[in-house]
Parts: sequence; C-alpha cells; structure tokens
Amino acid sequence: MIGLEQVVFRTATLTLANILSRVLWDSGDQFLQWLKQNSEGDAKRIIAQASEKYVQNYSDRHGILKVLGMREPVGLESVYTTVRFLDRSDLQRFESVESLEAAYRQNRDRSFQAKNKTCRDGIQVANVKQFLMVLGSPGAGKSTFLRKIGLEALKGEKGDYEHECIPVLLELKSLNGKIEDAIVQEFRICGLPYPEEATNKLLEAGKLLVLFDGLDEVPSKKLNHAIEEIQNFVDRYDKNRFIASCRIAAYRSNFRRFTDVAMADFDAPQIRQFISNWFHSQTDQELGTALRCWSLLQKPENIAAKELAQSPLLLTLLCLVYDRSQNFPQNRSVLYRKALRVLLEEWASEKRILHEEIYEGLNTELEEILLSEIAYEGFRADRLFFDQRELVAKIKTFLTDNLNAPKHLNGEGVLNAIAIQQGILVERAEDVFSFSHLTLQEYLTAQYIDDHRLAKELVTDHLTNQRWQEVFLLVAGIMRGGADELLLAMEQRSRSYINTPKLKALLEWSHEITERASGNCPAAAKRTAAIFMALISDRALDLAKILNPHLARTLELARTLARARVPEFAHTMPQTPARAATPTRAFARAMTDSLANELEKLKLFSDINFNALIAKLQVLRMKTPDIRQPAEVHQAFQNQISQIWLNTLRLEPAIVNLSETELQSLEQYLYAHCLIARCKQAAVRVSPTTWSAIEQCICRST
Repeated sequence: MIGLEQVVFRTATLTLANILSRVLWDSGDQFLQWLKQNSEGDAKRIIAQASEKYVQNYSDRHGILKVLGMREPVGLESVYTTVRFLDRSDLQRFESVESLEAAYRQNRDRSFQAKNKTCRDGIQVANVKQFLMVLGSPGAGKSTFLRKIGLEALKGEKGDYEHECIPVLLELKSLNGKIEDAIVQEFRICGLPYPEEATNKLLEAGKLLVLFDGLDEVPSKKLNHAIEEIQNFVDRYDKNRFIASCRIAAYRSNFRRFTDVAMADFDAPQIRQFISNWFHSQTDQELGTALRCWSLLQKPENIAAKELAQSPLLLTLLCLVYDRSQNFPQNRSVLYRKALRVLLEEWASEKRILHEEIYEGLNTELEEILLSEIAYEGFRADRLFFDQRELVAKIKTFLTDNLNAPKHLNGEGVLNAIAIQQGILVERAEDVFSFSHLTLQEYLTAQYIDDHRLAKELVTDHLTNQRWQEVFLLVAGIMRGGADELLLAMEQRSRSYINTPKLKALLEWSHEITERASGNCPAAAKRTAAIFMALISDRALDLAKILNPHLARTLELARTLARARVPEFAHTMPQTPARAATPTRAFARAMTDSLANELEKLKLFSDINFNALIAKLQVLRMKTPDIRQPAEVHQAFQNQISQIWLNTLRLEPAIVNLSETELQSLEQYLYAHCLIARCKQAAVRVSPTTWSAIEQCICRST
C-alpha cells in the first residue's frame, strides 16, 4: 500500500466505521428497516467493510503522488513537507508597481516573498478555521495540502487534524450536477447501504470535511454556476467543515464565511525536509543522497536553482533531475528550460487545462517568444513588476505584428491564461504582475538576447553589472553554436578597466614574478594568485579558484592570516596601529609555517624562498612593540613588515598604493574575468583556441 501505512490504514478504517455507526444508528426509516433485516453483527460488519473500502479508495486516489513523468508513484505521506500560510492581506498590501519594486529590493535575496511576513502552520490553520480558502500559484502544493488534510482526518485521534470528520475530496473540474450527488457517489462505490440517506445524515450531523479542489480549473463558462452551487451548499450544511483551493490569479469572488490564506514559498528548512523525504529509501540513506543533493544546491553557482526550489512543483523537478544523474546539469540553461517547459506544457497537461480556446492558436513556441520579449524589456529597464494594462498592450502588439500569431485572440485572454493556468506570470497585487521566479525572467531574457543576436550589446552595456550575471551565464549556455564570440567580446571589453599606469604596472609585475615559476598551475592562475598576494583581494581569490580550484586552500589561508592581523602577514592591512586581537603566538606560528610550506610546494612565483621570508618576519616579530607604545611606533613596525614583503615579492610600493578609483577599476576587471571563466564553464561549447587566447590575456597588461 502506497498511500497509508498498514497500521494507520487499520486505525483509519476503525475511525470511519465508528463515525458511520453512530450517525447511521440514528438514521431514518430505510436504514432502520435494513437493520431489522440483518443482525447487529452483520450490520457492523457491512459498515466496517464499507469503511475499509472508503479508506482504501481515498488512499489509492489521493494518497499518492505521480507527476512530471515519474516512473513510479510515491506515497504522499512519505514526501509531504509541512506547508505554511500567509494571510491574504499580505498579498494585497502594495498599492503600486513602485512599492512592489521597493519591497523586493529591500528583501535583498531572490525571493518575491518579504521576509517579515508572518507564516502559520497549514494544518494548525485548518484546525482553527471551519471555512478555509487556500490560494497559491500553480504547483505551490494546494492540492497536495487538501489531500494531506483528508488523510489526517481519516486517522482520527492518531492524526494531526483535530475534528472528527469524514473527508470527501471533490475535484471541481469534474463536478457535474449537485454536490450532494457527488458525495453520495463516494459512499455508493464503497458499498455503504443507502448512501443517499447516509450522506444526508452525515451532512446534518456536521460529520463531513468537504475538500473542494481546484476552483480555478472549472471551465470559465461554468464558473459562476459552480461558485453559486458551493455557496449555497455551504450555507445549507454549515455544521460541516470546508476547505477549498484556487490559484491566486483566478480568485475574484470573496466566498462568504471563508478565511482566505495563501501558500507561502518554501524556505530553506522546508526545501531540505522535502529533499530528505524524497530520498528516504534505505539505499539513499546509506549513500547520503539527500545530503549530497542539498549540499549541491547550496553552492553559489546553483543559487538560481535553489530559487526554483521555493516551489514544490519545481523542487519535485529538481529531485527528479538529480535522481537520474546524481547531479544537476552543468549547463544551467538546460535545467531552467526544463522548468519553463514544465509550466508551459507538462503541468498544464497533467492538470487537463489545455482545453481552453486560447491554446488552439497560441502554441508553446509563440508563447515563449512573447514571454521573452516581456522579460527582456523589463529586465533591461530594471523592472520586475508590470502593470496589467501595459502587459495587455504588449500582448496585443505582439499578436498584431506577428504574421503567424493568431489574430482572433485578445490580450486579456492571453494574460489570464498565462497567469491563471500556467503561473509563469503571477499577480502579486491587484493588477500588478511579475514572473513567478526571477530565474525564469533571466532565462527568457537570455533567450531573447540569443534570438536577436544582442550578445555584443549585452557585453558593452552590462559586463560589470552584477544584476546581469545570471543572464550572461544563461546566454553562454543557450548558444548551441558556441560561446566564442561572447567570451572574446567580454575579454576585449575588460581591458578598458586597466586604464592607469599603476594598474598596467601591477599586471605586468604579476606576469614577471610568475613567468619562470616551475609549478603546474596554468599561467593565468599564477598571475591571478600574484595579484591576490599583493592586495589580498577577494575578487582575485574568486578568479584564482575558478582557474585552478587547487589554489583555494593556500590562498584562503593567506586571507585568514591577513584578516586576523597576524604580524608576519599584515603587509596588506590598512596602515593603522596593529592593536586588534591576534591569534596566540603558537597558533600564529603554525599558520605562517603552514602557509610557507604550501607556497613552496605550489611554486607559483619565480625565485622566491618563502621559508626565508617567514624566518625574517619571525625575527622581526620578536621586536613587536608593547601595546602601550605610541601609535607612531606601531606604525613604524607595520611599515617594516610591509617592506620585507614588498622586497621579497620584488614589488614597488607605488604599484600597490592604488587610489579608490583604481581599486574599483581593478575590481571590475577581476569580476569581468571571473564572469568570463564561469561563462566558459556554462557554455555548450568553446573552441580550445579561443580559450587559450583568453587565458594568455588574464592579468596581463598586453
């Protein structure tokens, strides 16, 4: 059994039988007449059998998860992750596009959900609210939550749902006729005697938990009738408990009595719990699959993939992708294209919502082109939120100007389909939309740039703008013919930042000090390491680690020594007295000796004996001024340390005495080369000749 464990199944059956027995024993004439024809033992046996069948049906139909082409279904209980709700008022508190933009930028991460919003546990809210409307984007987990509540209700006292109710889940898209008739059918198929009478008695006694799933999936021509039917049914049987679900963009009618809540995005603990639940098999536990998947998701290069994981649907996609290859695609554009296709096609197809007239004319390719135009124009203008009127106008223009686009469609209908049925555009406040994930806007922006051959303009306008970093990486990954032209343009543009004699001299020094070094590191990595040692620049460290990951340990140790103000390694610190707390003498000695040994083994520099350098510094340290000495004494001591370093590295003091403007230019130069190296890794293909030419230019003045 997939949906419920055997022990829980028996408990659920007994709970349901007890509820039915108490209600039916007080039932009407038909049931009493049936009872007289059977012994009490036979009657209880029949009710028990019907209860077992009901639990079995619910478990089989609603207790499993099989989406996105999964080969085998999984038990909903095994992967369910606790969900949290926001008050709907949190979604509507913004008055304008500008206020939404400001709120997003204050958030300082890639989530559209503000950090200061109060979230409440979903099942706890369901325990408190008799009438509950659950709102959320496509794939947010609304249907899964309703099914989970039903399973908890079946468990009785052993479940987390606190009310003694029989759950009945009704998929509104399939509802034909009266709601009472649909409930009767649920009891009829499990063999309960006189299901009409039983249903009436259960409703009158308030013993049902009615779960209305997918109000947004009701065909538009039937929607008003469905809403009226639900309202009347709830009013007629208001002793029962009710939970309904609907996509946010489709919810226009405030249901009387119902409390509106919205599904909150998954946060990091929920994402980790979901991954742990997903990879829960004995084999996965022995191999540590969940931990490896989670750890991979934490890496900086996967930050946008982690953003997708805030949606349960797309987190399911990530787990499926990882399960097949024990990794995420090195080309991130492949992963994001999968995510976009899930929303455009697969999920919509599984939910059977592609029957609307709009999809007869607007195929996936046309829709993707339209979305890429919206994404690019918004991203170029540094806008993440769009007014409904401008979106509709954009859609109308697209349909008019495109010879192959269907002319019978209207802008409002297309926007509604994209927002309500697919959730690629999401209504964040009244008549204000954004892409559901910043990642999708970035991917579609990159798609537009590649489609329109705008790579050179991208480099000229945005090379060192870190907001465009992900777009650069995606463009490199999308270019199936190769990213050579993009990388060469980036390298050419990066040279403009080395624009003063001192910066050129610094790069020339990095070449001279490493040119004859015998270490196995690539020459570009050696030059970058030299820049790092001269300035202890975090950006140079980033570049060096990309060019040669084996340098990470040594260079990070050097940074630690500098940050800790160890006297032997204080040559790059600000010129102020070294009065801050430092490590113990023994620890400092061990660290500096370790660094000397590491640098000697790496052979990054020509003709430098780092053991001799450290020995000189240790001798000087014996003369460290007492803390009570004047500031100028400490400054003189610091200057001596710096001079020993500079002499050893054959580095003129003027070269590292850079102005703020020069430091900023060097930062931009190093950032550009970090981006070039990462684009090379993200690309489908790059010519070895092209990359060799670029490597020869990294951290060189000519």
